[in-house]
Amino acid sequence: MDERALPITEHLAELRSRLMWVVGAMFLGAVASFNFAEQIFGFLLAPAVEALGQQDSQLQAIAPTEIFFTYIKCALLAGFVLTLPVTFYHLWAFIAPGLYDNERKAVLPFVFFSTVLFASGAIFGYSMVFPIVFQFFNSWDNEWVVSAWTMKEVFSLTTRLFLAFGVAFELPLFVFFLSITGIVSAKQLFSATPYA
Repeated sequence: MDERALPITEHLAELRSRLMWVVGAMFLGAVASFNFAEQIFGFLLAPAVEALGQQDSQLQAIAPTEIFFTYIKCALLAGFVLTLPVTFYHLWAFIAPGLYDNERKAVLPFVFFSTVLFASGAIFGYSMVFPIVFQFFNSWDNEWVVSAWTMKEVFSLTTRLFLAFGVAFELPLFVFFLSITGIVSAKQLFSATPYA
């Protein structure tokens, strides 16, 4: 642990610097991904399109700018995913000075497992849950109401589900971090098992 106490202004300056690195990396990732936005969109929305395809339906774009701005969002999402290792590294580097030397050695495993767990959650959601979710919502069509899903809303739902499953799969790492920093103990975790 770094025994030298830093004023709050230095902590804020470091936080600002690391945020700029993360945002810059995401921006570059998004710019690089924009040329592939249509392919990314097709991949992300495959479960929804498949659910709608059972009734020969297609996604709708009801505003002149909807396709363009949805593709921009696709590029931003791709930039976010591509730069996850950078994001996790700077997150760890910001909190590392407050940790002991043996805890700091966990930086590379932290970055690696954070990325792997987030990706695993996103892949699990995409392959196992998304098809069920979209088929469920599409099953509510009836003789009075016909679904006309817009690409904007379907992309928004898909993104939220991706992030939800990615973050949910980070929970074991979060609990491990709380354990090694002494915030919670193994005894406390086991005592909470009946409520999990």
